[in-house]
Amino acid sequence: MLNKFLGKFSKDLGIDLGTKNTLVYTREKGIVINEPSVVAVNTRTDEILAVGEEAMKMVGKTPSYIQAIKPLVDGVISDFEVTEKMLKYFIDKVHSESFTLIPRPRVVIGIPLDITEVEKKAVDDAAKSAGARQVFLIEESMAAAIGARLPVADPTATMVVDIGGGTTEISVISLGGVVTWKTLRQAGNELDNNIVQYVREEFNILIGEQVAEKTKINIGSATPLKEPMEMEIRGRDLINGLPKAITINDTQIREAISRTVNQIIENIKITLETTPPELVSDIYEFGIVLAGGGALLRGLDKEIAQATKIPVRIVDDPLTCVVRGAGMLLADPELLDKVLTPGAEEL
Repeated sequence: MLNKFLGKFSKDLGIDLGTKNTLVYTREKGIVINEPSVVAVNTRTDEILAVGEEAMKMVGKTPSYIQAIKPLVDGVISDFEVTEKMLKYFIDKVHSESFTLIPRPRVVIGIPLDITEVEKKAVDDAAKSAGARQVFLIEESMAAAIGARLPVADPTATMVVDIGGGTTEISVISLGGVVTWKTLRQAGNELDNNIVQYVREEFNILIGEQVAEKTKINIGSATPLKEPMEMEIRGRDLINGLPKAITINDTQIREAISRTVNQIIENIKITLETTPPELVSDIYEFGIVLAGGGALLRGLDKEIAQATKIPVRIVDDPLTCVVRGAGMLLADPELLDKVLTPGAEEL
């Protein structure tokens, strides 16, 4: 009863609980939070020092008693308590400008396709412990398709490839459900690891994951570029232990990430092979849709189109389409009821 009363003064939220970033959407303002999924904890006092952007600045730079924890691994919760505190921080931050003393919002959260019942319950419990009065779980690829305004409830097939931080989800959606799908642990983080490994093997230099990610964003590509690009990166020389700077180009980065890119393409082809023929003809007609941060890798759409002989397009603002889809469902109870995952709450 009290929850219902408090809920009247709370803002319903759509949340994309990502391995790299957590995004929060409200019906009134759209996306209000887009911050890294990182929490800095003082292990001596068990105190939360920073969350999101501030905590990200501490990664790799903390003393021994401060830990910058990433509570989500491959899209699922690996540290329940820290995830709960992070969600509570974001929920309170959204309500900080209103007069709500104890926020009790309804929350729609995107979850990976291959999530187990235990992992599903962990997301549900973490959100409720953080202050949610009602939690609705939907598949991230479904949320991405809704956020991209694709006709998910129609009897036509839509193929969505959502390349996030920890996972790549390839799914074929029709009539409000996922018909065939495949989940890979190769995504944005794996591309960063490829770059770290390559620089280590080729130049005997150790670079951090933030440097690798910056390099991927600035000069990374899946196909040769019209104009060559290069940038300077700094790291630690593994031979003498001293700082060292080198210049690396787009060809080298392409070589570093090629194996992971090829694995993603190979799995798209495998998913197409297991898709019913009627749906394949729809996909051939309407094309493959790319979502998630990995979709922004230069030339990836062209590479997939060439390998599958199917047109490929990137959704508008691929980084936010999952949270936009989750947020849009708050205003459409009928569609939410259709796409809820089994075991999730009923509206």
